[in-house]
Amino acid sequence: MILIGESLNVINKKIGKAFKERDPKPIQEEALFQRSKGMDYIDINLGPAKKEGHELMPWVVKTVQEVVPDVPLALDTSNIDAIAAALKVYKPTTQPPLVNSIMVRPERYERMVPIAKDSNADFIALMWGPEGLPRDENERAALCVELLYFANEAGIPNEKIWIDGIVTPVNIQQPQAISLMNFQSMIPDMAPGAKSTCGLSNISNGPPGHLRPILNQTYMVMLQKHGMYSVISDPLDDQLTAIAKGKRQDIVDLIYGVMDGKTPDMGSLTKEMQDYVKTVNVILGNTLYSDSWLDI
Repeated sequence: MILIGESLNVINKKIGKAFKERDPKPIQEEALFQRSKGMDYIDINLGPAKKEGHELMPWVVKTVQEVVPDVPLALDTSNIDAIAAALKVYKPTTQPPLVNSIMVRPERYERMVPIAKDSNADFIALMWGPEGLPRDENERAALCVELLYFANEAGIPNEKIWIDGIVTPVNIQQPQAISLMNFQSMIPDMAPGAKSTCGLSNISNGPPGHLRPILNQTYMVMLQKHGMYSVISDPLDDQLTAIAKGKRQDIVDLIYGVMDGKTPDMGSLTKEMQDYVKTVNVILGNTLYSDSWLDI
């Protein structure tokens, strides 16, 4: 599983302050930390960056590449001009930069696809359409076909497109977790060669902090079973990274088994493994969500 580090983010107080004050030290320390934690990409998230994004994003790219020139970057902002400016100063990495993201809205993709093409950048195709979040996997598929057709016509092959079906919080939109897995399984036939990714931590956005890691880890494995190529993840979660890099095959095998309908003997499992079983059942909707599902 390819990991895109999520914490070089304007909502992080220290990083947000460094962005505002143009202080390179916290930004470079975070970039070095993410590389040390095994992140394959580093996501630079400026948020909307409406006023100064066209100047800030290139500055942050240069700042990060001074210390981690070998790590490809994801450029994450809704400011199109900021993306374009950053791509002009981007120094080549082993993998192309990743534009995060292009929505399935003509006013967005008609401007952004040519920018990605001219810079030889990959891009994340975000399944957010004119009506907002798709209701199910079929609506996701319709949006996907629309954007990929436009990109292909512009000369961008599927191999440079990372499809993001959008993760939503399990505590308020439990059926959407299943819909995204169904959509994920459709991608190989619908878009051969395309990659995929998602904002993994959205699944746990809302539940108490101590429950977030187990939700993120479990859902990552469930998505992986349906073909997910990468996730935008928390570099601080060492267990998630270990699972993603194949160091906890026991957890993967257990989750896959539960998804295949195999009911394990809970009494024979450790507390850690019991928690994964319970969490799979919550995400699948076999158990009604509550903040105390691990205690039941």
